[in-house]
Amino acid sequence: MAAPKMCIAQHPEADALNARDPLALLIGMVLDQQVPLEWAFLGPYTLTQRLGTDLDVEKLAAMDEAALVGVFCDRPAMHRYPAAMARRVHDLCNLIVSDYRSDPAAIWTTATDGAELCKRVKSLPGFGDMKARIFVALLAKQFGVRPDGWEAVAGDYGTPDSYLSVADIVDAASLNKVRAYKAQKKAAAKAAAAAQS
Repeated sequence: MAAPKMCIAQHPEADALNARDPLALLIGMVLDQQVPLEWAFLGPYTLTQRLGTDLDVEKLAAMDEAALVGVFCDRPAMHRYPAAMARRVHDLCNLIVSDYRSDPAAIWTTATDGAELCKRVKSLPGFGDMKARIFVALLAKQFGVRPDGWEAVAGDYGTPDSYLSVADIVDAASLNKVRAYKAQKKAAAKAAAAAQS
Protein backbone atom coordinates (compact mmCIF):
# COMPACT_ATOMS: atom_id res chain seq x y z
CA MET A 1 0.00 0.00 0.00
CA ALA A 2 1.41 3.36 -1.06
CA ALA A 3 1.93 5.94 1.65
CA PRO A 4 -0.51 8.84 1.48
CA LYS A 5 0.62 12.40 0.88
CA MET A 6 0.08 13.77 4.36
CA CYS A 7 -0.17 17.48 5.10
CA ILE A 8 -0.91 17.62 8.82
CA ALA A 9 2.43 19.09 9.93
CA GLN A 10 2.52 21.44 6.93
CA HIS A 11 6.23 20.56 6.71
CA PRO A 12 7.23 18.33 3.74
CA GLU A 13 9.85 16.19 5.52
CA ALA A 14 7.74 15.78 8.66
CA ASP A 15 4.63 14.86 6.70
CA ALA A 16 6.58 12.38 4.57
CA LEU A 17 7.96 10.76 7.74
CA ASN A 18 4.48 10.47 9.28
CA ALA A 19 3.16 8.94 6.06
CA ARG A 20 5.84 6.25 5.76
CA ASP A 21 6.66 5.44 9.40
CA PRO A 22 3.90 3.96 11.59
CA LEU A 23 5.81 4.84 14.76
CA ALA A 24 6.09 8.48 13.67
CA LEU A 25 2.36 8.57 13.01
CA LEU A 26 1.61 7.16 16.45
CA ILE A 27 3.98 9.59 18.16
CA GLY A 28 2.43 12.52 16.31
CA MET A 29 -0.98 11.39 17.51
CA VAL A 30 0.28 11.08 21.09
CA LEU A 31 1.64 14.64 20.93
CA ASP A 32 -1.65 15.97 19.52
CA GLN A 33 -2.86 17.34 22.83
CA GLN A 34 -3.09 20.98 23.91
CA VAL A 35 -0.80 22.18 21.12
CA PRO A 36 -1.48 23.15 17.48
CA LEU A 37 -1.83 20.18 15.12
CA GLU A 38 1.20 21.19 13.10
CA TRP A 39 3.42 21.32 16.18
CA ALA A 40 2.26 17.88 17.33
CA PHE A 41 2.88 16.18 13.99
CA LEU A 42 6.20 17.96 13.49
CA GLY A 43 7.33 16.25 16.73
CA PRO A 44 8.40 12.88 15.25
CA TYR A 45 10.59 14.64 12.67
CA THR A 46 12.06 16.91 15.34
CA LEU A 47 12.83 13.80 17.39
CA THR A 48 14.77 12.23 14.49
CA GLN A 49 16.74 15.45 14.09
CA ARG A 50 17.63 15.62 17.77
CA LEU A 51 18.53 11.93 18.00
CA GLY A 52 20.43 12.04 14.70
CA THR A 53 18.78 8.81 13.54
CA ASP A 54 15.54 7.33 12.23
CA LEU A 55 12.92 6.38 14.79
CA ASP A 56 13.56 2.91 16.20
CA VAL A 57 10.97 1.55 18.61
CA GLU A 58 13.40 -0.79 20.37
CA LYS A 59 16.04 1.90 20.84
CA LEU A 60 13.48 4.39 22.14
CA ALA A 61 12.06 1.78 24.52
CA ALA A 62 15.55 0.92 25.79
CA MET A 63 16.56 4.57 26.13
CA ASP A 64 16.86 5.94 29.64
CA GLU A 65 13.58 7.76 30.27
CA ALA A 66 15.34 10.76 31.78
CA ALA A 67 17.51 11.05 28.67
CA LEU A 68 14.42 11.07 26.44
CA VAL A 69 12.84 13.70 28.68
CA GLY A 70 15.99 15.76 28.16
CA VAL A 71 15.65 15.46 24.38
CA PHE A 72 12.03 16.63 24.54
CA CYS A 73 12.87 19.49 26.92
CA ASP A 74 15.84 20.85 24.95
CA ARG A 75 15.05 24.33 23.71
CA PRO A 76 12.87 24.88 21.91
CA ALA A 77 10.77 22.32 23.80
CA MET A 78 9.05 19.75 21.63
CA HIS A 79 5.69 20.24 23.33
CA ARG A 80 3.87 22.44 25.79
CA TYR A 81 4.37 19.59 28.29
CA PRO A 82 7.62 18.07 27.04
CA ALA A 83 8.52 15.91 30.04
CA ALA A 84 5.07 14.31 30.28
CA MET A 85 4.98 13.68 26.53
CA ALA A 86 8.46 12.16 26.54
CA ARG A 87 7.38 9.70 29.24
CA ARG A 88 4.25 8.89 27.25
CA VAL A 89 6.27 8.22 24.10
CA HIS A 90 8.65 6.04 26.13
CA ASP A 91 5.69 4.07 27.51
CA LEU A 92 4.23 3.75 24.00
CA CYS A 93 7.46 2.30 22.63
CA ASN A 94 7.77 -0.16 25.51
CA LEU A 95 4.20 -1.34 24.95
CA ILE A 96 4.83 -1.84 21.22
CA VAL A 97 7.97 -3.86 21.97
CA SER A 98 6.24 -6.06 24.53
CA ASP A 99 2.78 -6.46 22.98
CA TYR A 100 3.40 -6.14 19.22
CA ARG A 101 6.87 -7.66 18.74
CA SER A 102 8.36 -4.23 18.06
CA ASP A 103 6.10 -3.67 15.04
CA PRO A 104 4.02 -0.48 15.44
CA ALA A 105 1.91 -1.25 12.36
CA ALA A 106 0.86 -4.60 13.86
CA ILE A 107 -1.53 -2.61 16.04
CA TRP A 108 -3.74 -2.26 12.96
CA THR A 109 -2.50 -4.88 10.49
CA THR A 110 -3.37 -7.76 12.85
CA ALA A 111 -6.64 -6.38 14.22
CA THR A 112 -9.53 -8.68 13.28
CA ASP A 113 -12.17 -5.94 13.07
CA GLY A 114 -12.86 -2.28 13.79
CA ALA A 115 -13.87 -2.89 17.38
CA GLU A 116 -10.63 -4.70 18.15
CA LEU A 117 -8.61 -2.01 16.38
CA CYS A 118 -10.28 0.73 18.41
CA LYS A 119 -9.78 -1.23 21.64
CA ARG A 120 -6.08 -1.69 20.86
CA VAL A 121 -5.56 1.98 20.04
CA LYS A 122 -7.48 3.08 23.12
CA SER A 123 -5.15 1.00 25.30
CA LEU A 124 -2.08 2.90 24.06
CA PRO A 125 -0.54 5.56 26.33
CA GLY A 126 -2.10 8.94 25.60
CA PHE A 127 -5.11 7.61 23.67
CA GLY A 128 -8.55 8.14 25.17
CA ASP A 129 -11.82 7.17 23.52
CA MET A 130 -12.08 10.20 21.24
CA LYS A 131 -8.45 10.06 20.12
CA ALA A 132 -8.77 6.32 19.43
CA ARG A 133 -11.81 6.93 17.21
CA ILE A 134 -10.00 9.75 15.40
CA PHE A 135 -6.99 7.50 14.81
CA VAL A 136 -9.20 4.72 13.41
CA ALA A 137 -10.70 7.31 11.03
CA LEU A 138 -7.23 8.56 10.07
CA LEU A 139 -6.07 5.04 9.27
CA ALA A 140 -9.18 4.40 7.18
CA LYS A 141 -9.32 7.69 5.32
CA GLN A 142 -5.64 8.21 4.57
CA PHE A 143 -4.06 4.74 4.76
CA GLY A 144 -6.88 2.51 3.53
CA VAL A 145 -6.95 0.50 6.77
CA ARG A 146 -10.63 -0.46 6.90
CA PRO A 147 -11.33 -3.60 8.94
CA ASP A 148 -14.96 -4.64 9.19
CA GLY A 149 -16.90 -2.31 11.45
CA TRP A 150 -14.38 0.55 11.42
CA GLU A 151 -17.14 3.06 10.54
CA ALA A 152 -19.11 2.17 13.66
CA VAL A 153 -16.19 2.80 15.98
CA ALA A 154 -14.95 5.91 14.14
CA GLY A 155 -18.42 7.45 14.31
CA ASP A 156 -18.70 10.98 12.90
CA TYR A 157 -14.92 11.14 12.45
CA GLY A 158 -15.23 8.47 9.75
CA THR A 159 -17.81 10.39 7.71
CA PRO A 160 -16.32 11.50 4.37
CA ASP A 161 -15.30 15.17 4.26
CA SER A 162 -16.48 15.82 7.81
CA TYR A 163 -13.44 18.01 8.66
CA LEU A 164 -13.73 17.18 12.35
CA SER A 165 -10.17 15.96 12.98
CA VAL A 166 -6.69 15.21 11.64
CA ALA A 167 -8.27 12.32 9.72
CA ASP A 168 -9.53 14.85 7.14
CA ILE A 169 -6.41 16.98 6.71
CA VAL A 170 -4.98 16.53 3.21
CA ASP A 171 -3.93 20.11 2.42
CA ALA A 172 -3.86 23.63 3.85
CA ALA A 173 -7.54 24.23 3.03
CA SER A 174 -8.74 21.14 4.89
CA LEU A 175 -6.48 22.05 7.83
CA ASN A 176 -8.24 25.42 8.01
CA LYS A 177 -11.65 23.70 7.98
CA VAL A 178 -10.64 21.40 10.84
CA ARG A 179 -9.20 24.34 12.75
CA ALA A 180 -12.45 26.28 12.26
CA TYR A 181 -14.48 23.33 13.57
CA LYS A 182 -12.23 23.02 16.64
CA ALA A 183 -12.51 26.75 17.34
CA GLN A 184 -16.30 26.57 17.04
CA LYS A 185 -16.44 23.56 19.38
CA LYS A 186 -14.19 25.32 21.91
CA ALA A 187 -16.34 28.48 21.80
CA ALA A 188 -19.52 26.42 22.30
CA ALA A 189 -17.99 24.64 25.31
CA LYS A 190 -16.90 27.98 26.78
CA ALA A 191 -20.37 29.45 26.30
CA ALA A 192 -21.99 26.39 27.90
CA ALA A 193 -19.64 26.64 30.90
CA ALA A 194 -20.40 30.35 31.26
CA ALA A 195 -24.13 29.68 31.15
CA GLN A 196 -23.83 27.17 34.01
CA SER A 197 -21.88 29.49 36.31
